[in-house]
Amino acid sequence: MMTTKLRNTSHAGLDARLLVGLAFLIGVLTTPAVTRAETNAELIPSFGVSKPVHDDTAEAQTQWGLAVRGQLGSIFKPEIGVAYREESRFDDQLLLRSWPVTASMWVAPVRMLYVGGGVGWYHTTYDYEDALLIPTSTTQNFGVHLGGGLEVPISRNMALDLNGRYVFLEKEGSELPPGSFDPDFWTTSLGLAVRL
Repeated sequence: MMTTKLRNTSHAGLDARLLVGLAFLIGVLTTPAVTRAETNAELIPSFGVSKPVHDDTAEAQTQWGLAVRGQLGSIFKPEIGVAYREESRFDDQLLLRSWPVTASMWVAPVRMLYVGGGVGWYHTTYDYEDALLIPTSTTQNFGVHLGGGLEVPISRNMALDLNGRYVFLEKEGSELPPGSFDPDFWTTSLGLAVRL
């Protein structure tokens, strides 16, 4: 049995700011005022690892992603991305599956390096071990990330993209003791940036 629940928190102001930030970044990526010569858009499929920050027993898990990154002016790189990740908690009694959709603004002070951050919408499914008889549930939350990366050209239209980020999320409830956990995690990925 699968139930869906939306988290209702007292942080409505934070969620509103995150939504405004996401809308701004989407607007920057799609604005007609940015010409093709200025955008130099890139499609970046990636593969990486993620690991919970506050769980020393958890192992790093694989993550897949796809992003579209543009060029705004000489140093700004807006980006929209999606990913899929899994992680185990509570000695493999809980499997978390997450589909984050993120919007980032990177600043590239030098050609190959970029730093920045952004916001994300995290659709997470909580799948408990069958023997526990706890129904699967899904939440949808907003989070914030900070990070950076290195883009190394390998041809005129392709580059290797190494990206790392730290993701801040609100505490999550759990049907298992102690009843809640901190879902913050870090992720590192390697992608192939292909200029469109």
